[in-house]
Amino acid sequence: MTTPPALPHIDRELDLSNTGRGVWLVKVPKYIANKWEKAPGNIEVGKLKISRAPGQRAQVQLTLSEAVLCLKESGEQNIPKEHRLDVSNVTRQSLGVFSHVIPSNTDSVVPESEKLYMEGRIVQKLECRPYADNTYYKLKSESIRKASMPQRQVQQLDRIVQNFKPVSDHKHNIDYMKKKTAEGKKARDDKEAVLNMLFAAFEKHQYYNIKDLQKITRQPIVYLKEILKEVCNYNLKNPHKNMWELKPEYRHYKQEQAAEAKEEKNSSDSD
Repeated sequence: MTTPPALPHIDRELDLSNTGRGVWLVKVPKYIANKWEKAPGNIEVGKLKISRAPGQRAQVQLTLSEAVLCLKESGEQNIPKEHRLDVSNVTRQSLGVFSHVIPSNTDSVVPESEKLYMEGRIVQKLECRPYADNTYYKLKSESIRKASMPQRQVQQLDRIVQNFKPVSDHKHNIDYMKKKTAEGKKARDDKEAVLNMLFAAFEKHQYYNIKDLQKITRQPIVYLKEILKEVCNYNLKNPHKNMWELKPEYRHYKQEQAAEAKEEKNSSDSD
């Protein structure tokens, strides 16, 4: 049994400005999560009421808004409006909430790096539970009825079903094989000609991805990578992740060639 190679570690910058902020981790029933997911961003989805008594744990109650309760489809059951939240402190675990922002201009020559943020440290866990009333009982009985229904049912057909003739292969598979065959038969240019195109491209920009270099050189991807490995370095870290750049010994090659030409000229003059 072979062990797959380990993926390279990627360093990312993490914003820790909100490390000291306390956050609640709340678990809500699925029917509440579905309602909140459908709700637009400009309405009130509910209210929290926190009651504190000396020497006792705080009592937290959630009341859903009428705007959320009205988000119903035809035939959908009503959901409970009032819920209690059972509170438990987080003492033996270190939990946090993180978010990330994906850059929009990923096609640029120098793409932006992905930004990571720590939104806060979880200090309490809360589990949302409905009160046992008639609305909740009706909702549970309906969910049990739907769960007990068989997934497949026999249906009587009142018309002839159109039969389709099977095909040996689908169109997208055929197009893919044609494209792959055409790419494999691409004529490889002379290595020196490809290097000249690469050096000319790297005079304009320091970093390129493989797709852009393939468009510039019009070479098969396998052949192009063989040449790139000789004269370029492949970046695995941000901010130029998955980009190619010239190795230090090949940078500013025009100046080096000019210096060599000048040196050759001086040596010929001295002779």
